[in-house]
This record gives sequence, C-alpha cells and structure tokens, in this order.
Amino acid sequence: MKISYNWLQKYFIEKLPTPEDLSGGIIFHAFEIEEMDKVGDDTIFEIKILPDRAHDCLSHWGIAKEVSVIFNKTIAIPKIRETVFPEAGIRQDIRGNLEIVVNDNNCRRYMGRIIKGVKVGPSPLWLSKALISIGQKSINNIVDATNYVMFDIGNPIHAFDLDKLASPKIIVERAVDGEKLTLLDGKEVTLNSSIMTIRDNKDVLVVAGVKGGKKAEIDNNTVNIMIEVANFDPASVRRAAKSLSIFTDSTKRFENEISPELAPLAMDHVTDLILQIAGGEAYQIIDVYNNKEENKIVSLRQEYLNRMLGIKISKDDIDNILERFGYVFLEDGGEYQITIPPFRLDINEPHDMVEEIGRIYGYDKVTPALPVISFETKENKTWENINRARNYFTNTGYREVMTYTFTSHGDVEVMASASDKNFLRQNLSDGIKKSYELNKLNVALIGNSEIKIFEIGTVFPNGKEIINVCFANKKEIKETSLDEFVLRDEFKDFLTQSSEPVSFD
Repeated sequence: MKISYNWLQKYFIEKLPTPEDLSGGIIFHAFEIEEMDKVGDDTIFEIKILPDRAHDCLSHWGIAKEVSVIFNKTIAIPKIRETVFPEAGIRQDIRGNLEIVVNDNNCRRYMGRIIKGVKVGPSPLWLSKALISIGQKSINNIVDATNYVMFDIGNPIHAFDLDKLASPKIIVERAVDGEKLTLLDGKEVTLNSSIMTIRDNKDVLVVAGVKGGKKAEIDNNTVNIMIEVANFDPASVRRAAKSLSIFTDSTKRFENEISPELAPLAMDHVTDLILQIAGGEAYQIIDVYNNKEENKIVSLRQEYLNRMLGIKISKDDIDNILERFGYVFLEDGGEYQITIPPFRLDINEPHDMVEEIGRIYGYDKVTPALPVISFETKENKTWENINRARNYFTNTGYREVMTYTFTSHGDVEVMASASDKNFLRQNLSDGIKKSYELNKLNVALIGNSEIKIFEIGTVFPNGKEIINVCFANKKEIKETSLDEFVLRDEFKDFLTQSSEPVSFD
C-alpha cells in the first residue's frame, strides 16, 4: 500500500515526525516498510500490510490511526462539511425516487444516494496530485472523488450516471449463467450464477465489489449521479474476481473484509467532496443494512498480559495505551472489559489485546530469557534398534534404499491407493531385489565395484505390522525382523569390538 506523508499530515494538527523517524516508528510497532521514495515535496512509503490488518489499514486513515498511537499524537476523522441535504422525493421527477432491493445475503450493507446537477470536469490540482502521488491516474472530478475516498478511509465507492439507468431502482442479485457485461476498460466478460451483481431493471451494471461496467459510466455529459457505498462478503468477492481474472483495488479491500460500519463515513466523505468540487444537490441516503452486529467486548486480565509478555506493565501504562487507541474500557481489580471498535475485525480474544498492547509498549523492553523446561526422557527401544542396525550397515559399506510400501499383491488392501499398487507390502525382499538389479545396471556409472544395499522398513504379512531388515550384496539377499537382527551374536560382537565387516547367516 502506497502511503503519502503529506496525505497523512492532514490528519494531524501537530507536525508529524520526519519521514525517517515516522518510518522507524511504523517498522518497530506496526508494519514493514518496503520502500520510501522522495517525490517532489512529498515522501511515499510502500507499507506491507499483512492480511490480518488489511481490513483496517489499507488506507491513509488506517495508517494515521497507527501513527497517532505510536507517536501519541491526536488524530481527527476526515472533516465532513455540515451540509443540510434535502429529503428524498422533494423533486417530483421520477428519477428522484431511488429504490434499492437486496436479493443476495452476500451483500451485507448497501447505501445509495442521488446527487443532481453536478458538473463533470478535471479535478482540482490538489486532488489529482494526491492520487498521482500514490500511483493512480486522474480521470475526472467525480471518479477521482470516489477513488480518493477509497484510498483515504478504505471503503470502495462507485458512481453511476443516473440518466443512463433504466430506472432509479438498484437491484443486488446473482447473475444469470451466460450473461455478458462490458467492463469500464472495454473488456467483455461472461458471468455465471455464482457472481453477485449490481443491476437496474434491465442490465447488469457492476460485478459487485470487483469492477463496473460501461453502461452507466460517468462522462463529460453526466449531470445526475447515484453514489454506491456497499459492503460485500469477502469470499463472494474473491470467488468472482478469481473466476473472471479481475483484480482491482476494490477487490483487494473487499476480499480482506471491511466493516459495514465504515460505509456511512465513506458516503458522507465522498458526498462532501463531490459537492465541493462538482457542485450539485444531494438527496437522502437509502441504507439497506441487515444483521447488524453488536460491538465485541474482550476481557483482559493484567496478570495474563504480563505473564504472556514476560514483563510487568503497570496499570497506568495499560490505560494510556488503550486510551491512545481510543478503546472504551472498564477496569476492576486488574481485569479489563474492553469494547472493540467495529473497524477492528482482528481483535476477538485476550491474546489479540496482548499483542496490541505489547507492540505499542515495545517488544524491545521484553528481556530475552530461555524458557525453563523440565522433562524426563523416555527410552524408545524400536528407534534405538533402527539406529543400531543402520549404523552397522553404513559402517560396513552398505547404502540405504527406500522402496515402495505399496505393491500389486499382499494381505492388506488399501482402497485409496493407485489401482496397480493397492496392497501393503508383505516383505522388503521383493523391493530390494528390484533395487539391486537397477543399481547393478548402473554400477559403472556410479563408480562402485560392488553393490551393497539395505533397507529398514515396515511390512504387513498376514495382516500384522512389523519392522524388518533386509540387505543385498553380490552373494546374498536376506531379510529378518529388526528384533531378530539386533539379537544376533555377530552383530553384538561388531558393536562392541569389531571395526571390520561382519557377515551373518
């Protein structure tokens, strides 16, 4: 995510730390910064936002909130002009009556607003400059306003030319198999019934959360618009984008999930911006919001926090960090009841709050200490015998091989295996023979004068499961159980006194 230093500064009355100091603070308390480039009078940070924080921090506001906590500076929500918007229906023309119908549960919230009488044209210099600084193109003042607000506070927004719609009725529902849509870039895609769409009474307008179509595109002749600010199920958006091979900034935000509570902020922000740079008159918001969830409350004990971090953080320090984050909380006897803002989808359990407090307090304050581990070792006789047998063979010039466990015949059949090898092996000898013949063919290539191989493995004769040892050389191929092998006198003698090869019958 590209973040502009100058853009961040608008969230603060106080002067921010230098770009270098800002970078250091973010790296040690929040995110990795992959690049930092000077662009004119601005500095652009390339910040690596991991998936667990993408819902909250793929925006300048999200990063500004982190900066405010790290550097203990007061942050402001983007100022929304106090504008009195006329009630919907004050205009008598039919296109003033916006209707929204949601027929898909994957649409969690849908907000729409009509703005009439806008003048489409180039964006003011400050707006186009802000977008260009983070690698975006300036298109026109309406589209730029929607893009600016998305990169500012994190909720994608779409604007329709109201007069190009079949009616002011917006329907959210699945596409029909085989339905076509020409996208804004001119590419035609074929939809299927798993893809959620935004449509009017006649045609598909948008692949929900992914990309818009050309039918209701904003152009220089646009006068009346409808603003969409919505929230969609992340899995639904991800599936649609993948099936169509379309990946946009909108998709990136929706597929990582954002809070439906962000939508009103985005609607107010984009309305205010459009009225300032394009004029017009805004109508009442239509808001379809089902299944609103209550704010989460997480319980956190001070003793648990300190035990998990391995240090002692005072109550004053905990209170200070929570207040800097803006958490509402109650504390009683060292136990905190913390109300989690709806924008923080990653905070669900006490251990999440431990990380939240710990990273701001500073992991550098945690004294490294090795854990005290007390345990008794248990003897594993089978593993010991395998190692003894392996050491014997490798010390006498043998090379270990591993042959297939599955064969074409046997006593134990495995249904999930390949059709030509659906039995568990009864012995090691069959595999060793094949391995020996193969190695013998390549003896000149591998530079050995003699082939000596062995295998230690599990076999399944007569429905039993045992570990066998098998070896092969130019004189013989022999197989026995592991337990029998390690009991042989010659083997014991070799382990205790001999360093020469020992043969056994």
